Amino acid sequence: MLAPQADQVMALGDWEERWQEDRIGFHQPHVHTMLEKNIDKVISGRTGVRVFFPLCGKAVDMKWLADMGHSVVGVEISEKAIKQFFAENNLTYREEPVPAIPGAKVYKSSERNISLYQCDLFKFSSSIDGQFGAIWDRGSLVAINPKERETYAALIISLMAKDCRYLLDTFLYNAELYTGKSCDLELLQSADALTEKHRGWGLDSLTENVHLITPKSI
Repeated sequence: MLAPQADQVMALGDWEERWQEDRIGFHQPHVHTMLEKNIDKVISGRTGVRVFFPLCGKAVDMKWLADMGHSVVGVEISEKAIKQFFAENNLTYREEPVPAIPGAKVYKSSERNISLYQCDLFKFSSSIDGQFGAIWDRGSLVAINPKERETYAALIISLMAKDCRYLLDTFLYNAELYTGKSCDLELLQSADALTEKHRGWGLDSLTENVHLITPKSI
């Protein structure tokens, strides 16, 4: 199933263009139901968890978690998406350069512990903003070119603190990337996601899965 997707992955320029032209059908104006249902497993009784959002867009999930007292760090290539996030959530922010990434900026909320980096995800690293106790990956892995998934997996693993709990929502999942020496994987939820729009694409089935990924104990 991976081969057909290889021709459908967008380059960074295409992603920015979709935001500029408001072709953002992937954006959800509400907190993702699978995150809501599984939030207790992600937070696991902790307070002040640092949560990472790869390819964050303007996800309302970020403010939802920040309102609970957690700190949020997102990475997004589109400046428009980041500015819309702050505007739509009535948050003020300040812009700062990121010396370690030429041309990158970080937008920091004045009211909540939210920092959004405008840069190429693959230029981000733990040396920029540390490691994280939780990661919410909604549509990031599936947007990555299949040829870059091993690089993506290595980046995510490098950002995971020892107690990290990584919630992965995907419609197409290559389990080989996350099994093995580094992490344990648990399927938390599976749901039929087929809609009339998908039927129009010629699909007769579509399953949405959410996995919890944790570093293996050493």
